Amino acid sequence: MLELSREGPVAILELDRPSVRNALDAALTGVLARRLETLAADEDVRAIVLAGRGEGFCAGSDVKEMARESLERRLEIAREKAALLRAMVSHPKPVVGAVHGFALGGGFMLAIACDFVVSAEEARWRLPEVELGFFPPWGIDCLVARVGVAKARALVFGHETLDGRAALARGLAEYSVPAARVRAESTALAQRLAELPPAAVAATKRFFAERSLVGALDALATETYRENAQGAAAAKTFERYRR
Repeated sequence: MLELSREGPVAILELDRPSVRNALDAALTGVLARRLETLAADEDVRAIVLAGRGEGFCAGSDVKEMARESLERRLEIAREKAALLRAMVSHPKPVVGAVHGFALGGGFMLAIACDFVVSAEEARWRLPEVELGFFPPWGIDCLVARVGVAKARALVFGHETLDGRAALARGLAEYSVPAARVRAESTALAQRLAELPPAAVAATKRFFAERSLVGALDALATETYRENAQGAAAAKTFERYRR
């Protein structure tokens, strides 16, 4: 589900649910949150790489899980995922996202919660939720913090799929490299960050976390999702995934 390895002071976390393209369900959300908490207290870890095994980074929230759950449970899971992103933004150690293949929906949001993103040039980035009948219930704070309100609105409509170069141009990623170099570039970046003074790194993270207002917009997004999720378009989507 989540694999941990180490390269010196860098911890590498890999999403490992290949059968569902690393979809983020409630269980993986909890495991990732707990692992980040443990790494925050590990003085031997100075930076983190978040990656996905298999064909891509993360295909988003596990819609099959959402389809099985009640609306109230879906809202609870959305709040847990929003809390995970807050934990990443406020984590005392820099997190580098290594995106290959795809970063879709919740995977898109998970990637942009990282401090630095290295995207494969060929990677596909998209937010498909509106097309499925509902507003994205979490991740909006991170999206707006990265690209601003106007660009966030355009991205949420999901009318276009971006590649890694476009993700770089829009401010979703800091680097765009050939797919074969994503892991090496991400790890090398994390190694460079690990060489910085830990107290100054933690202070930098804290400064920007306190000013990004992470939480306020996600709370509104979850309530907006509550309204949409009871509509006909969303019901049709969930019925399709329940089969």
